[in-house]
Amino acid sequence: QLLTQIARTQGLQQQFEAAHATLNEVSKDLNKVSKRTLIRYLLERGRVYNSSGEVHQSKPIFTEAWEIAQQSGEDFYAIDAAHMLAIVETPEQQIAWNERALLLAEQSKDPKAQKWLGTLYNNLGWTYHDQKDYDQALDLFLRGLLWRESVNDQAGAFVARWSVARTYRSLGQVTEALALQQRLLDEINTQKLPPDGYVLEEIAECLLILGKEEQATPYFAQAYELLSKDIWLAKNEMSRLTRLKTLGTV
Repeated sequence: QLLTQIARTQGLQQQFEAAHATLNEVSKDLNKVSKRTLIRYLLERGRVYNSSGEVHQSKPIFTEAWEIAQQSGEDFYAIDAAHMLAIVETPEQQIAWNERALLLAEQSKDPKAQKWLGTLYNNLGWTYHDQKDYDQALDLFLRGLLWRESVNDQAGAFVARWSVARTYRSLGQVTEALALQQRLLDEINTQKLPPDGYVLEEIAECLLILGKEEQATPYFAQAYELLSKDIWLAKNEMSRLTRLKTLGTV
């Protein structure tokens, strides 16, 4: 099990060959390991394939992990598998897998499995947001915020508030969105938290929509400085970074 998590960290560092090599060590003894170890191996193998762009390879692996976890009563890992399937599946299947995971998390008696709720509200909210169903997305983000606050998850609640504000912008409620993002920025400054490029980006976008281009420019510049260091964004959303750079006159 420890080797599977070493592989996970290698995958997060974009060291995909090393991650597969580590998992190959695990695969030599798969006929001797526990069901939990097998499930964790499948989850991490699938994650490496997905992160390296071989999504088609990951789907059957995540499906196998889901089936074994369900049969074994491993709710936490079954939810993990379902949430990964929601990431790699086609848009029409994403909602179904997220809802399976959410239902299992809500019904499970395993406290560890219940901790998935905040992530699942967030993921399903973004799936609806991507499909431009902003009202449904807002409802899920608000449910996620209430859950995060109920378990005193301050970092998670911060992200949930950002998601609510982002959805207000999508709904055309830009003034409300800007006010919420500025509150988050105040919180960062007051509590001396690390700077957040996503908050700065949203403040800039809201100001731009409201016709305050001059005020928006330094926020775009600060957002670019922070977000351009994000490996995933640099690989997958270069046009977004280019927009920040241009509007920030960097």
